[in-house]
Amino acid sequence: MRKCSEPFDYIRTEARGPVTWLLYDSPPRNAWGWEMLEAHAETLRQLSGDDSCRVIVLASAVPGYYSVGADLAVFNGFTADDMARWVDLCHATVRTILEAPKPVIAAINGVAVGGGLEFTYHADIRFAASDARLGQPEISIGFIPPCGATVALSKLIGRGRAMRFLYDGALHTASDALELGIVDELVETSRLHEHVQAYAAGLAEKSADGLAAIRQTINAAQWAGFDEAMAAEKAEAVRLSQTDAFKTGVEAFLKKNR
Repeated sequence: MRKCSEPFDYIRTEARGPVTWLLYDSPPRNAWGWEMLEAHAETLRQLSGDDSCRVIVLASAVPGYYSVGADLAVFNGFTADDMARWVDLCHATVRTILEAPKPVIAAINGVAVGGGLEFTYHADIRFAASDARLGQPEISIGFIPPCGATVALSKLIGRGRAMRFLYDGALHTASDALELGIVDELVETSRLHEHVQAYAAGLAEKSADGLAAIRQTINAAQWAGFDEAMAAEKAEAVRLSQTDAFKTGVEAFLKKNR
């Protein structure tokens, strides 16, 4: 097994005392491909089992971008089996976040859309820079968020708001996201990492067993029926990936951005 000191491409970690920052580092916009998705999953597994890491922070090392979601070039020509493998890895990552025996918090900067943003819905607390912009634009290519967003958003913000958020596919301001309940606190952009580090360091001083128990019991109460809901999300992602609307949407996006 690789050690956390051995860097992956696109993902790196920084131990700041008992707080470890998992940083997305795939310039220019943190677009996710297979290697980044796999590195993210493995790094989370390692940090989850690392006793020297008391709190995990999900964040970006790229100015102006937290995540633009999947690199749609990866999806071009995907078979149903390919999409099933992609969603399985996304869902395994969600489970790693939820089952970690330590707090997982997010520090969201810049543009945050697609799968990278989805993973933050499963974190405990979401801090966002005051000028961040957040959204789930998958509907624009006839698709569905495949990293647990359909499961998490209805719990976080309620069924009606979740429906409209995903139906519209719009990019929202950080203030709008706070009002919706998608993020928990806004922080001046220049102080985002400093503020989150201070909060995380405070958590690290508390009882590790107590924090783990809080996570376990709240997650258990929140996610009754979780496996069934995630299975439904996967089935729809795989089905939609084979429709003409999805294939045309991906091709149009790639053509427009060449």
